[in-house]
Amino acid sequence: MRRRAFLPLLFLPLLTLPLHPQALASAAAAKWGPAPPFLAPGARLAVLHGSPGAEGDFVVRLRFPNGYTVAPHSHPTDEHVTVISGKLMLGMGDDVDRKSATRLSAGGFITAPADAHHWAMAVGPTVVQVHGRGPLMFNYVRAADDPRNAKR
Repeated sequence: MRRRAFLPLLFLPLLTLPLHPQALASAAAAKWGPAPPFLAPGARLAVLHGSPGAEGDFVVRLRFPNGYTVAPHSHPTDEHVTVISGKLMLGMGDDVDRKSATRLSAGGFITAPADAHHWAMAVGPTVVQVHGRGPLMFNYVRAADDPRNAKR
Protein backbone atom coordinates (compact mmCIF):
# COMPACT_ATOMS: atom_id res chain seq x y z
CA MET A 1 0.00 0.00 0.00
CA ARG A 2 2.85 2.40 0.76
CA ARG A 3 4.29 1.93 -2.75
CA ARG A 4 1.16 3.43 -4.33
CA ALA A 5 1.60 6.66 -2.41
CA PHE A 6 4.94 7.24 -4.13
CA LEU A 7 3.77 6.42 -7.67
CA PRO A 8 2.44 9.95 -8.42
CA LEU A 9 5.81 11.36 -7.34
CA LEU A 10 7.43 9.53 -10.27
CA PHE A 11 5.51 11.76 -12.69
CA LEU A 12 6.23 15.04 -10.86
CA PRO A 13 9.40 15.77 -12.90
CA LEU A 14 7.32 15.71 -16.09
CA LEU A 15 5.35 18.70 -14.81
CA THR A 16 8.51 20.79 -14.66
CA LEU A 17 9.48 20.24 -18.32
CA PRO A 18 9.47 23.53 -20.23
CA LEU A 19 6.77 24.00 -22.81
CA HIS A 20 7.87 25.48 -26.10
CA PRO A 21 5.24 28.02 -27.15
CA GLN A 22 6.54 28.08 -30.73
CA ALA A 23 5.80 24.35 -31.04
CA LEU A 24 2.33 24.79 -29.55
CA ALA A 25 1.48 27.65 -31.90
CA SER A 26 2.98 26.13 -35.05
CA ALA A 27 -0.27 24.52 -36.21
CA ALA A 28 -2.17 27.80 -35.97
CA ALA A 29 0.64 29.74 -37.63
CA ALA A 30 1.28 27.22 -40.41
CA LYS A 31 1.27 28.60 -43.92
CA TRP A 32 -0.71 26.56 -46.42
CA GLY A 33 0.49 26.18 -49.97
CA PRO A 34 0.15 23.79 -52.89
CA ALA A 35 1.18 20.21 -52.17
CA PRO A 36 4.43 18.95 -53.74
CA PRO A 37 4.29 17.45 -57.24
CA PHE A 38 4.17 13.88 -55.90
CA LEU A 39 0.50 14.63 -55.06
CA ALA A 40 -2.14 15.47 -57.66
CA PRO A 41 -3.23 19.12 -57.90
CA GLY A 42 -5.92 20.15 -55.43
CA ALA A 43 -4.22 19.16 -52.17
CA ARG A 44 -2.77 21.85 -49.88
CA LEU A 45 0.17 21.36 -47.51
CA ALA A 46 1.44 23.06 -44.34
CA VAL A 47 4.74 22.10 -42.69
CA LEU A 48 4.48 22.09 -38.89
CA HIS A 49 7.88 20.66 -38.00
CA GLY A 50 11.09 19.76 -39.79
CA SER A 51 11.34 19.39 -43.54
CA PRO A 52 9.63 16.46 -45.28
CA GLY A 53 12.24 16.66 -48.06
CA ALA A 54 15.22 16.27 -45.71
CA GLU A 55 16.63 13.67 -43.33
CA GLY A 56 14.96 13.69 -39.91
CA ASP A 57 11.56 13.95 -38.29
CA PHE A 58 8.79 15.94 -39.95
CA VAL A 59 5.15 16.81 -39.32
CA VAL A 60 2.89 18.12 -42.09
CA ARG A 61 -0.80 18.73 -42.56
CA LEU A 62 -2.58 18.05 -45.81
CA ARG A 63 -5.93 19.53 -46.81
CA PHE A 64 -7.93 17.51 -49.34
CA PRO A 65 -11.14 18.49 -51.16
CA ASN A 66 -14.05 16.05 -51.25
CA GLY A 67 -13.24 12.95 -53.29
CA TYR A 68 -9.51 13.65 -53.50
CA THR A 69 -7.73 10.34 -53.97
CA VAL A 70 -4.10 9.43 -53.45
CA ALA A 71 -3.53 6.42 -55.72
CA PRO A 72 -1.91 3.24 -54.38
CA HIS A 73 1.66 3.96 -53.35
CA SER A 74 4.27 3.19 -50.70
CA HIS A 75 6.99 4.96 -48.74
CA PRO A 76 10.42 3.66 -47.67
CA THR A 77 9.62 4.63 -44.05
CA ASP A 78 6.56 4.29 -41.81
CA GLU A 79 3.85 6.90 -42.38
CA HIS A 80 1.72 7.96 -39.40
CA VAL A 81 -1.60 9.62 -40.26
CA THR A 82 -4.05 11.36 -37.92
CA VAL A 83 -7.34 12.78 -39.19
CA ILE A 84 -7.74 16.33 -37.90
CA SER A 85 -11.12 17.06 -39.53
CA GLY A 86 -13.39 15.41 -42.07
CA LYS A 87 -13.24 11.73 -43.00
CA LEU A 88 -10.60 9.64 -44.70
CA MET A 89 -10.92 6.24 -46.30
CA LEU A 90 -7.63 4.37 -46.28
CA GLY A 91 -6.95 0.99 -47.77
CA MET A 92 -4.06 -1.38 -48.16
CA GLY A 93 -3.09 -3.01 -51.43
CA ASP A 94 -2.50 -2.24 -55.10
CA ASP A 95 -6.04 -1.12 -55.97
CA VAL A 96 -8.54 1.38 -54.60
CA ASP A 97 -11.22 -0.81 -53.03
CA ARG A 98 -13.74 1.23 -51.04
CA LYS A 99 -15.43 -1.87 -49.62
CA SER A 100 -12.32 -2.98 -47.75
CA ALA A 101 -11.21 0.51 -46.68
CA THR A 102 -10.76 1.65 -43.12
CA ARG A 103 -12.87 4.74 -42.48
CA LEU A 104 -11.36 7.28 -40.14
CA SER A 105 -13.01 10.41 -38.77
CA ALA A 106 -11.51 13.26 -36.73
CA GLY A 107 -9.10 11.83 -34.17
CA GLY A 108 -8.62 8.58 -36.10
CA PHE A 109 -5.06 7.33 -36.47
CA ILE A 110 -3.35 4.77 -38.66
CA THR A 111 0.21 3.75 -39.51
CA ALA A 112 1.15 2.57 -42.99
CA PRO A 113 4.29 0.48 -42.51
CA ALA A 114 7.34 1.08 -44.68
CA ASP A 115 7.00 -0.34 -48.21
CA ALA A 116 3.31 -1.28 -47.67
CA HIS A 117 1.11 -0.39 -50.64
CA HIS A 118 -1.80 1.81 -49.55
CA TRP A 119 -4.17 4.50 -50.85
CA ALA A 120 -6.40 7.24 -49.39
CA MET A 121 -9.60 9.09 -50.31
CA ALA A 122 -11.18 12.12 -48.67
CA VAL A 123 -14.89 11.98 -47.87
CA GLY A 124 -15.82 15.64 -47.72
CA PRO A 125 -13.20 18.31 -47.12
CA THR A 126 -10.55 16.63 -44.96
CA VAL A 127 -7.40 17.66 -43.08
CA VAL A 128 -4.87 15.03 -42.05
CA GLN A 129 -1.62 15.27 -40.15
CA VAL A 130 1.25 13.08 -41.34
CA HIS A 131 4.44 12.52 -39.42
CA GLY A 132 7.43 10.33 -39.96
CA ARG A 133 11.11 10.29 -40.89
CA GLY A 134 12.24 12.13 -43.97
CA PRO A 135 12.87 12.43 -46.68
CA LEU A 136 9.23 11.72 -47.53
CA MET A 137 9.13 9.76 -50.77
CA PHE A 138 6.14 8.50 -52.77
CA ASN A 139 6.53 5.33 -54.84
CA TYR A 140 3.34 4.80 -56.86
CA VAL A 141 2.33 1.23 -57.67
CA ARG A 142 1.56 2.24 -61.28
CA ALA A 143 3.65 4.85 -63.08
CA ALA A 144 0.48 6.19 -64.74
CA ASP A 145 -0.88 7.14 -61.28
CA ASP A 146 2.17 9.23 -60.37
CA PRO A 147 1.24 12.93 -60.81
CA ARG A 148 4.87 13.70 -61.64
CA ASN A 149 4.36 11.75 -64.89
CA ALA A 150 1.26 13.70 -65.93
CA LYS A 151 1.54 16.31 -68.65
CA ARG A 152 0.78 19.69 -67.15
